[in-house]
Amino acid sequence: MDLLLWRHAEAVDGTPDLTRELTERGHKQAKKIAQWLSENRPKHLRTLVSPSLRTRQTVAAFSDKFEIVPALAPDMGVPDILAATGWPEGRGAALLVGHQPSLGRLAAMLLSGSETDWTIKKGALWWFSNRVRDGETQTVLRAVISPDLL
Repeated sequence: MDLLLWRHAEAVDGTPDLTRELTERGHKQAKKIAQWLSENRPKHLRTLVSPSLRTRQTVAAFSDKFEIVPALAPDMGVPDILAATGWPEGRGAALLVGHQPSLGRLAAMLLSGSETDWTIKKGALWWFSNRVRDGETQTVLRAVISPDLL
């Protein structure tokens, strides 16, 4: 299974949190990553998005076919996210568009085995795969893409 974590692009400050919109810069960030994803995406990609406006605006640069998943909301944790994705036993690939700190904690868990406060930059994409070698399940970091580098 492939698991792609895409942090929402830059958004305006304010409340209520779930209705914050992307800034002009945020729209540009989303378009850059969306273009990269369009060229490099895995087959059979399922797109799961937080209920927040800024995540829906981020993913709209890539696709209009996505599922809004409450487990990706800003206040949810790593176990909630993993349960929604089926990682690592699931098939195909899942693109998750979500928030800090939960995406950073998920990345830390996948690579180090423990939830730690890692930061994923706004608009950045982290791509993980899993494989079995010698009977052991391994997590592989395939790519880390920042919109500033595209």
